[in-house]
Amino acid sequence: MEKIEHTTVSTNGINMHVASIGSGPVILFLHGFPDLWYSWRHQLLSFADLGYRAIAPDLRGYGDSDSPPSHESYTVLHIVGDLVGLLDSLGVDQVLLVGHDWGAIIAWWMCMIRPDRVKALVNMSVEFHPRNPSVKPVEAFKALFGEDYYVCRFQEPGDIEEDFAQVDTKKLINGFFTSHSTRPPCIPKSVFKYLPDPPALPAWFTEQDICFYADKFSQKGYTGGLNYYRALNLSWELTAPWDGLQIKVPVKYIVGDLDPTYHIPGTKEYIHEGGLKKHVPFLQEVVVMEGVGHFLQQEKPNEITDHIYGFFKKF
Repeated sequence: MEKIEHTTVSTNGINMHVASIGSGPVILFLHGFPDLWYSWRHQLLSFADLGYRAIAPDLRGYGDSDSPPSHESYTVLHIVGDLVGLLDSLGVDQVLLVGHDWGAIIAWWMCMIRPDRVKALVNMSVEFHPRNPSVKPVEAFKALFGEDYYVCRFQEPGDIEEDFAQVDTKKLINGFFTSHSTRPPCIPKSVFKYLPDPPALPAWFTEQDICFYADKFSQKGYTGGLNYYRALNLSWELTAPWDGLQIKVPVKYIVGDLDPTYHIPGTKEYIHEGGLKKHVPFLQEVVVMEGVGHFLQQEKPNEITDHIYGFFKKF
């Protein structure tokens, strides 16, 4: 870990913290919620040894990167703009791109908006869905899962932050990362009053890992990450010009069979029966990892590295 370099890059009006290591073709890793560059720690070291330059930023709102206060500064256009500016500042024309969770959403949109900057994509957990011009995403989630669905509960500024503040940060981080429930993540208002102690830590997630995340989120808070959800409807409005376009870069998609995103009604059929391929015509591989939950790059780091390397070495 001490080999990883940490720098700050000025991009798109913010200062972005970037972790990087190695030399060679550039792989850009994008994290999700509630994550940091640190979620790619295993892959950074592995790909440096494999002859790549591995780069993982703290995205806007996270860790040691700047956090603009308004949720209106967290649309997918802002985040893609940050990444284009990052590549420009590093003198990198094209990258091999890897995304997970919100990082996967950003990666899909980067391939849509700036396909010239992406050689190939490995995306994890969140599949691509075309923009539905007739309904805003938050309203769609509310209709499908109700007001307590996590995306809906995250909408009101300050509300879920107050709930999170009732729980010790380390306990909350543990709960986020180690849950293997495949049910839709719903957060009733009173849930944190009765939050049980998490089970013993799995082998892949150590006390040191929890402390790293807890320290950063204790310093930074969760609002930056939550603002991605609060900007969902605004992103929907702003991305109308790209309606109907396909993702036209080579893609490999990976999901764990215990990931709740994989169990959203209709998702398995969409992925495996041609729906995803219709919108991502250069989709080359789909991998469903058995016995793996949402944070698959940390749960099975060696296997994920093998999957990514097996795909990227073609390019």
